[in-house]
Amino acid sequence: WAMPPKAKKEAKPKTQPEGATKFGPMPESYLKKQKTVAALNAKLAAKATVDAKKRKQTRSEITKRAAKYHKEYKSTAENLVRMRREAKSYGNFFVEDEPKVLLVVRIRGINAVEPRTTKILQLLRLRQIHNAVFLRCNKATLNMLRLVAPYVTYGSPNLKTVKDLVYKRGFGKVNKQRIPITDNSVVESVLGKKGLICVEDVIHEIFTCGDNFKEANNFLWPFKLSSPLGGLNKKRISFIEGGDYGNRETKINAFVRKMI
Repeated sequence: WAMPPKAKKEAKPKTQPEGATKFGPMPESYLKKQKTVAALNAKLAAKATVDAKKRKQTRSEITKRAAKYHKEYKSTAENLVRMRREAKSYGNFFVEDEPKVLLVVRIRGINAVEPRTTKILQLLRLRQIHNAVFLRCNKATLNMLRLVAPYVTYGSPNLKTVKDLVYKRGFGKVNKQRIPITDNSVVESVLGKKGLICVEDVIHEIFTCGDNFKEANNFLWPFKLSSPLGGLNKKRISFIEGGDYGNRETKINAFVRKMI
């Protein structure tokens, strides 16, 4: 007669206290750090979700504004053509409005410049040769340009010139630093409180001389242009005499296009 084999008892899993390992309990500081990191990760994840939603709304708003501005520019151009044709049909001349914005380019350097001229060029933010800035066209600006006429050339820019300058040569002033405008967030970080959230807003304010022209223009760093393709004619002679300096009205667009 044989004894029946004894049934083997199932080994119960050893339970360890929370935060313990096979080498012993975890330090309290490590557990506290784990909780802190987990809370921080949850906070960052929530912030990323909110930021993604905000970016989506901003992109939608930017698209709507760009479409509205394009429609406005097209309507203005068509209205101008219509008025010119009406005047011609009646045998009259159509006189356009005076330009609201001027594009000023410095074409001479610093040699033999009198102190008053130097100060005016500094006020106009034209400290280097081939610098370019936008200015509001008013009596004070025109008087200053007359005093420094031999050193600058200026005229009224069209929409294409404004866009090319901002998109191709545009730098913004962020915390007194020259930062390239590579993203709409650069504009929004500085001009968001003025309702300008994208590059198209800045272009619209500059071209139409809007209510926030001063802030938008101050945000744009003076454009640093290249030497004009093909060179200058005679920069010591005025434009109306076959030279380069002075007022060239709408012909400033072709001139600046050779420098971008």
